[in-house]
Amino acid sequence: MGSPLYSIPGTVTAQAAVPAPPPEAAAPAARTVQEVLAQSQADAVMEELERDLIGLAPVKARIRDIAALLVIDKLRTNLGLAAQAPSLHMSFTGNPGTGKTTVALRMAQILFRLGYVRKGHLVAVTRDDLVGQYIGHTAPKTREVLKRAMGGVLFIDEAYYLYRPENERDYGQEAIEILLQVMENQRDDLVVILAGYKDRMDTFFRSNPGMSSRIAHHLDFPDYPPADLLRIADKLLEQQNYHFGSGARASFAEYLEHRTRQPHFANARSVRNALDRARLRQASRLFAERERVLSAEDLTTIDSADIRASRVFHSAAAPDPQQKP
Repeated sequence: MGSPLYSIPGTVTAQAAVPAPPPEAAAPAARTVQEVLAQSQADAVMEELERDLIGLAPVKARIRDIAALLVIDKLRTNLGLAAQAPSLHMSFTGNPGTGKTTVALRMAQILFRLGYVRKGHLVAVTRDDLVGQYIGHTAPKTREVLKRAMGGVLFIDEAYYLYRPENERDYGQEAIEILLQVMENQRDDLVVILAGYKDRMDTFFRSNPGMSSRIAHHLDFPDYPPADLLRIADKLLEQQNYHFGSGARASFAEYLEHRTRQPHFANARSVRNALDRARLRQASRLFAERERVLSAEDLTTIDSADIRASRVFHSAAAPDPQQKP
C-alpha cells in the first residue's frame, strides 16, 4: 500500500519500507509540432474549445495563434535557443455573455498542458475581492488573491472598476500597483486576464499606461448573431434533456429577434435565462394537469406556448405611446 495522501498533524504513521520504483526513462525532447501537442495534449483542449463553444471564430483563431506561439517557443527551448519567455497577460473585451470566462478557463488549461503555468487553475475575481474599504486593507486582500492564483490564471472581470480617479479616498490604485509588480516580476508563474466592456477597458488602459504595456494579447469577443444564439439554445436544452416542440424553435427565434433589440441583452447569458423561464412555464403547465400521466416526451418538451408567454412578446406588441398611429 502506498503512502497516505494526508496525515494528521503531530502524528507519525509507521510505514513498511517500499523499494523505490526504477526511474522512468525521460521522454525524448519533442522536435516537431505534432510531438509537442502529443506530449502535452494541448490539442485536446483546443478541440474541446472548438466543439463546446459556438461561434466566436475570431477569438478561436487568436487562441490558436497563441497556442502556436507557445508550441514553437517550446521547440526553440528544446534546441537550446535561449529567448525570454513570451508575455502572456491578456485583455478580453466584449459584452456580457460572450464566453470570456469560458475561454479564460480553456486558456488556463492550454497554458498548463504546455508547461507555462504550474497548476492550470483559474481564479475569477472582481474589484470587491481586491480592494479594501479602509487604509491598510487593500494590500493584504490583493496579495491573498494573488497567492491563490499563483501557478495559474487570474481573471479580473470588469477590471476598469479598479480605477476610480473621481474618488480621492479610493484604494483601487493600490491594488493596481501591486498587480503591476507581480505581473512584471512573477510573469513566469502567473497569467493575468483583464476583462470588461471594450470602451471602458480602452479608457482604463489610457489612464493606466503601465497596465497597458504589460498586456500582450487583446482579444475582442463579438456579440453572437441570432443563428448562433439559436444554436446555443439547442445545446443548452440538450445538456438538460429538453428539446423544442413543434413550432417552439421558431417562436424562440422570434423571441430573440425582439429581445436583442431591448436593453441589457447579455448574449448567451440571456438565452440561458430565457430557457430557465420557459422551463418554469412548462413545469407550471404540467403541474396544472394533476391527474394526467406524464410521459418522457411531455417532461422534456418545451412548447411554443412556453416561449410565447414571455413578456418580451407583449412588449413588442404594445404600441409605442410616443409614436403616432
